[in-house]
Amino acid sequence: MKVGFIGLGVMGAPMALNILKHGHELTVFDRSPEAIARLVKAGARSAATAREVGAASEIVVTMLPEPQHVEQVVLGADGLVEGLPAGGIVIEMSTIDPATSRRVGDALRARGMELVDSPVGKTSEHAVTGTLTLMVGGNQPAIERATPVLNCMGTDTYYCGGPGTGHAMKMTNNLLATTIMVANTEALAIGVKNGLTLELMQEVMRTTMAWNQQFAVAMPKKAFVGDDSPGFAIRLACKDVRLACEAAEQMGFTASVGRGAQATMDRAIAMGLGDRDTAALMFIREKELGIEIRQQPAALQKAA
Repeated sequence: MKVGFIGLGVMGAPMALNILKHGHELTVFDRSPEAIARLVKAGARSAATAREVGAASEIVVTMLPEPQHVEQVVLGADGLVEGLPAGGIVIEMSTIDPATSRRVGDALRARGMELVDSPVGKTSEHAVTGTLTLMVGGNQPAIERATPVLNCMGTDTYYCGGPGTGHAMKMTNNLLATTIMVANTEALAIGVKNGLTLELMQEVMRTTMAWNQQFAVAMPKKAFVGDDSPGFAIRLACKDVRLACEAAEQMGFTASVGRGAQATMDRAIAMGLGDRDTAALMFIREKELGIEIRQQPAALQKAA
């Protein structure tokens, strides 16, 4: 297929590479010339605008930071809608709100095109290996046409329903995952400040309802080894939670737990940490309390 890709960031670049590896023709665009150059070196063609990407493609993937970026790239001046041929498909894989997803999709359908929403789960490591979780929403004929491209990027695919439901699933997932992570940082800080070890808390919590995948998978790879190098940036996690809280308020209730997590991340962003991994949220607590929460090497744990 002739495929386009817009948004070559931490997740988007390896996803685009996997499309190339599966033999599709790929045209790319990003505001970073360096990101484009890396994909061109791998065999992609470059475009100067989203419109040019659309004109060269049957299917275009978008992987962008915020809802307004999606609207601009797809529907704005020199946007995809001006270049994509009738019958073309946009696979929207960003984390945006369902209302924006449906609005952009409706605008495309009015022009004889389609939108499939398929935000992703897991990490940048899974983006590299092509084993992401895909949360897919849209009209079934469009999903079927998009499936060969989706299969280049993910191995766990969940069909969520009609237009916008993929983005609804991702928004729901990220609200819960991020608020759990923020709660973990607070609980661990309280425990260590009161003389508990990380290993003891982990051992006890594995037997209780406190155990969660943030403890089991994410934090041992980053926070517990002192690493806040860019992975899942605080500013993006904060955006995801904000979108979910705003959606809740539009439904008539306040997502108070989510707003609390957002306030924690807003504070970190104000401290200049927005581009650091969410692990930095724990490091802020450590500095405030004069503690350190680190995983002991396995040999030391066994000796203890």
